[in-house]
Amino acid sequence: MNTHIQTAERAVSQGQTNDAHIGQPIDAAPPDSRAVARVLRNTYALLSLTLLFSAGMAATALALRLPAPGIVITLVGYFGLLYAVHKLQNSGWAIPVVFALTGFMGYTLGPMLAKTLSLPAGGQIVMMALAATGATFLALSTWVLTTKRDFSFMGGFLFVGMVIAILAGIAAMFFQMPALGLAVSAMVAMLSAGLILFETSRIVNGGESNYVLATVGLYVSIFNLFASLLSLFGFGGSSE
Repeated sequence: MNTHIQTAERAVSQGQTNDAHIGQPIDAAPPDSRAVARVLRNTYALLSLTLLFSAGMAATALALRLPAPGIVITLVGYFGLLYAVHKLQNSGWAIPVVFALTGFMGYTLGPMLAKTLSLPAGGQIVMMALAATGATFLALSTWVLTTKRDFSFMGGFLFVGMVIAILAGIAAMFFQMPALGLAVSAMVAMLSAGLILFETSRIVNGGESNYVLATVGLYVSIFNLFASLLSLFGFGGSSE
């Protein structure tokens, strides 16, 4: 269920970032390479720290066997903290709020990991999902950074896809449809890969100059990709 809820957060963030492209002239000046390099450096530095912090929170939740938060707490936590990040993006409070958001998301991952580890070869499933997520992020990021291709045209498609994933995920949850849930996980995984391309492209081409928002966008995409792959590999492991 957590995998599908993450898509809601990504959809909200996606809807807000798309506004940056409205009204831009076709012959806009090329981005300042020094400014782009600074945003990239700050983004990847903060992203590394938030991923480590989130992993620590997930490990703590797993070790203490903390229960999964209810859907109300989850939604309030995700959307409330995401709203706070956007509200405080240019404030000194933005960084603590980013860590609060990513830490909360790490906590929600703990129960998912516990469920996966209870399956046959659960440890291998977790490692496979982690390795696949890392390899995908590295490959896609390297491609964009090398080619500097502009994937801003994917924004509308990704937003619509996330909305469909939300609705399908809710239907799978309430109507107890495992096959639909599996399809949604596969869909979210593909959309998350697309969002990594989109977010990285925005930074490289000057569409995103705020490293706090860039970090949150990439973090959520990585989180969704890992959670989706965990569900997909876990489904295969549970059927053995």
